[in-house]
Amino acid sequence: MLFPDRALMKTMAVSTEILTILGRSLLFAFLSVGFSSLAGIPLGMWIGWGESRARRIAYTLFQSLAALPTVVVGLVLYAFLSRSGPLGPMGLLYTPAGVVIGQYFLALPILVSFIAAGFRTVDRRFMETLETFGCGLPLKFVLALREGKTIIAAGVAMAFSRVIGEVGVAMMLGGNLRNSTRTMTTAIALDTSRGEFEQAMILGLILLFVALAVHWLINSRNSRGTLA
Repeated sequence: MLFPDRALMKTMAVSTEILTILGRSLLFAFLSVGFSSLAGIPLGMWIGWGESRARRIAYTLFQSLAALPTVVVGLVLYAFLSRSGPLGPMGLLYTPAGVVIGQYFLALPILVSFIAAGFRTVDRRFMETLETFGCGLPLKFVLALREGKTIIAAGVAMAFSRVIGEVGVAMMLGGNLRNSTRTMTTAIALDTSRGEFEQAMILGLILLFVALAVHWLINSRNSRGTLA
């Protein structure tokens, strides 16, 4: 048989597309969580390690934002990114950048609220000791990162799980465009609507495996760090 049959070619094409969608989903998730960590980690530490009125208000605000449905976040961002919105001329709607922006605003409040809650449980004498030794702000930040690395890692894992498994923002801001903005969750929604349940189930299992793998990796690193 000189040429592969159509069934084999279709299977290979589907496998390639699944891998492409998986890689795109991971890229969007890593970018959004990475960017949100740059602001979210220091902000969460600042909110959690203090009892001022401003910190309490910020903590309540980020907790409330973390509980918002993804479609609500997507709707608000859609209003900003659409052609009639203030950021419309930038042409970010239905682009990979639009999806990453949407997932950034999903990850940020979860990251901040989780880290803030975790740092509230850290012994206050740690910061008092740093004050006693006259440590500067950069050194305080580095030492606080080391002290709360388990809390921070758990917060990053929670934020990653939120963005890798959401569908509202990716659909509304990305448009589910093939070879551009289609992610695992939007592909699952599309396949289910088409009645292609087998492919949707495969994508769902892969998504579950990715989420479990990320949490296992972070937990195993934390366990080794604790034992050390």
